[in-house]
Amino acid sequence: MSAQTLLRFSTAGGVDDGKSTLIGRLLFDSRSVLEDQVANLARTTERRGGKGLDLALLTDGLAAEREQGITIDVAYRYFATKKRKFIIADTPGHEQYTRNMVTGASTADLTIVLIDAKKGVQPQSRRHAAVASLLGIPHLVVAVNKMDAVGYSQERFEAIRAEFSAVIAKLDFANVHFVPVSALEGDMTVARGKNLPWYRGPALLELLEQVEVKKSTGAPLRFPVQYVAMPGMPGTFHRGYMGRIESGGIKKGDRVLVQPCGLSSTVRDIVTFEGSRECAQAPQSVTLVLADEIDISRGDLITHPETPAQPVRTLDVVLCWMDAAPLQRGGRYLIKHTTNTVKAVVERLDYRLDITTLERDTSATQLALNDIGAARLKLQRPLIVDDYAHVRATGGFIIIDEVTNHTVGAGMVVPSPAGSP
Repeated sequence: MSAQTLLRFSTAGGVDDGKSTLIGRLLFDSRSVLEDQVANLARTTERRGGKGLDLALLTDGLAAEREQGITIDVAYRYFATKKRKFIIADTPGHEQYTRNMVTGASTADLTIVLIDAKKGVQPQSRRHAAVASLLGIPHLVVAVNKMDAVGYSQERFEAIRAEFSAVIAKLDFANVHFVPVSALEGDMTVARGKNLPWYRGPALLELLEQVEVKKSTGAPLRFPVQYVAMPGMPGTFHRGYMGRIESGGIKKGDRVLVQPCGLSSTVRDIVTFEGSRECAQAPQSVTLVLADEIDISRGDLITHPETPAQPVRTLDVVLCWMDAAPLQRGGRYLIKHTTNTVKAVVERLDYRLDITTLERDTSATQLALNDIGAARLKLQRPLIVDDYAHVRATGGFIIIDEVTNHTVGAGMVVPSPAGSP
């Protein structure tokens, strides 16, 4: 495996299940913490009346979090080993912060759900796994934490694994792994430790280093145009189309299709800050120069002709609602999709999902703060989209209140229900 391989993963669990301590342990034991950070951590721990190092403080950066001893926002951390680079999103455990969890997990390749070995499977555990599945995260790691508090009991671990396996059997994950850990003592996190000899699987970090991340090279090209560089601008000799490759790859000489106009051309050049390139792939930011003069503007999508996206006037979606004012049928909003913004109205609300039971409430008339549900949106003009499960970048969007300009929801495009008009 290449040392440059990047794994984005999120953590989630109930309050006091040890998410922040686990991440702190990963950072500390993998020697990803600077000496001055360790010294400051020791001083902060002592000031709060603790002993040694409170590793949770490496991720609980907000003052409010430290005062309450909980994580209320998404904390991102970066570290690397000889085998892989990592970006971690430590997401909240409280039910009222589901929206923060969606934010943190939306770009993850893997999610770690922590379960307290003493408390066992909780409603939050089911909710976090369900949200991760809805977001299309392929890999799930269930870390049964605080094994030290139950005497490192294999029987307790196996009981939790059996119960939670029944829960996630209803969900859609490519791979599921269960690992017994003690974030406090360090067992089976970075090092294996001496207290879990009955567990034969990989330690947590070893597992994270081994997980295969889906490469973007086999994905369809999706290049939303952010800006048009005109001839005569500094450093510009030809009309170019600037943006980030959200999916797939492209090379000089490729035939491309511009959506929604439907015209095609050939890639003459691919330009970056380092100069001209023969090829590029997601998530690189580039300027594409085409062989033909085409009227292209911000919000257009450049694809390969054989794998176009789908133009639609209605969207069947799964939504996570993030605003105190509920979503209701007939509500009018702005949809921000890649580099495009269009007006939309909620044509119907199909159901509200009970995250704990995974049952669908088809009688629901609204989505309240942190609710998840399915709806149909009618658009003022077409958007070029993919199903979220196919391409996240062109299958995801945010919802904006057109009066306050606040982000009020996040959504995922899903296939239309069978028999739907």
